[in-house]
Amino acid sequence: MKLITQLMLTAATAAALLAPVGQALAQADTQFIALPSYRVGPYGANGQAFYGGYVDYLNYVNMKEGGINGVKLSWEECETEYNNAKGVECYERLKGKNLVTKGTAYNVMATGIAYALIDKSAEDKVPLMMVGYGRTDAVDGSVFPYAFPLVTTYQMQVSAIVKYLASKNGGTLAGKKIAYLYHDSAYGKEPIVALEAESKIGKFNLIQIPVAHPGNEQGAQWLRIRQENPDYVIFWGWGVMNQTALKAAQKVGYSRDKMIGSWWAGSEEDTVPAGEAAKGYMSATWNVAGDKVPVIADIEKVVYGAGKGNMQDKTKVGTILYNRGVSVAIATVEAIRTAQAKYGKGKVISGEQMRWGLENLNITNARLAQLGATGLLPEIKTSCDNHEGSGKIKIQQWDGSKWTVISDWIEGNKTLIHPLFKANAAKFAKEKGITPACMK
Repeated sequence: MKLITQLMLTAATAAALLAPVGQALAQADTQFIALPSYRVGPYGANGQAFYGGYVDYLNYVNMKEGGINGVKLSWEECETEYNNAKGVECYERLKGKNLVTKGTAYNVMATGIAYALIDKSAEDKVPLMMVGYGRTDAVDGSVFPYAFPLVTTYQMQVSAIVKYLASKNGGTLAGKKIAYLYHDSAYGKEPIVALEAESKIGKFNLIQIPVAHPGNEQGAQWLRIRQENPDYVIFWGWGVMNQTALKAAQKVGYSRDKMIGSWWAGSEEDTVPAGEAAKGYMSATWNVAGDKVPVIADIEKVVYGAGKGNMQDKTKVGTILYNRGVSVAIATVEAIRTAQAKYGKGKVISGEQMRWGLENLNITNARLAQLGATGLLPEIKTSCDNHEGSGKIKIQQWDGSKWTVISDWIEGNKTLIHPLFKANAAKFAKEKGITPACMK
């Protein structure tokens, strides 16, 4: 009997050690949020900062407000390693953790995984949040009622980058040569249709140069860039691909102030390891860096002050990706709050109700100021016709030690881009036998 007791205690201790650090497990009376995340693998450093910020904000809401109208938030992470199959496995495992919320809203931060979950999440009636990534045509809520590419899509982002570059050249890029260096995946391919359309109306020469995953081999690509000598390189990288590109650009003598990356190629994880090779490099962004943003400073005080911070490396607090994780968590929490206002304050909301909350978001500048989150994301106002809600970016530049914002909000060419994704959504609806309709 004594031996059995010892074995049971040993097993219990082992189970406790294996439980994810900082995890708040699902309970029936909590708003359970599923987190298919990645903190290991070639993109693990990016995921660590992003999901660290996301989890810290959920903890912050629990500690500062006691939850949302008294409903505590709970969550559980599942490691995807940025792998599509593992992402689907995590989704299937997490959706059954709470039969009411079904995970509330999934944010996988991987375009490939998002594509794999588009149909599944709709069938299960739980939202898929693709904040700053994912499938662009999901902006059309009449075809994709449960998919939300919030803030800005890849196509609107690249259109805004083109607009910014044109503004630096007297308002036109006619006759210019632009190389598009991109991660050869769904993430990198998503903006191509928009870039091709921009090149036709803008009369610039577009050169497309793919880079195989994970992107640490780019010798041939940069040899071609040196030969072509484009006026600009629009760069769609991720993870180790980013610092590799900056070092390669320096090696072939291509000026980094002619390179402008996507917002997933514009963090400290990209520039710091590249050293001097990163100086002058630009990227798109929707959030600022720094721990002087009121909500970030308060998270440090409330969450880390109580020893409950999610980041083991506290120096990442206030970085671009950490703050971006906080911004996505803010959008998630505000959608829950919006849904509660309709379906009952102080109640756990379902996946279907969360869908309504996301489709009726109205995060104003005044609300961002109340949250202490000015600069962490633009205003967002969604509808059935527009699951994006913003379409705006800013441009930032690395000065050798920090990111500095160098533009105001820039909106992509909506009259050009929106018909592109509308047409694609209509094609998808026809293929799937979907009758486009707005849900109530």
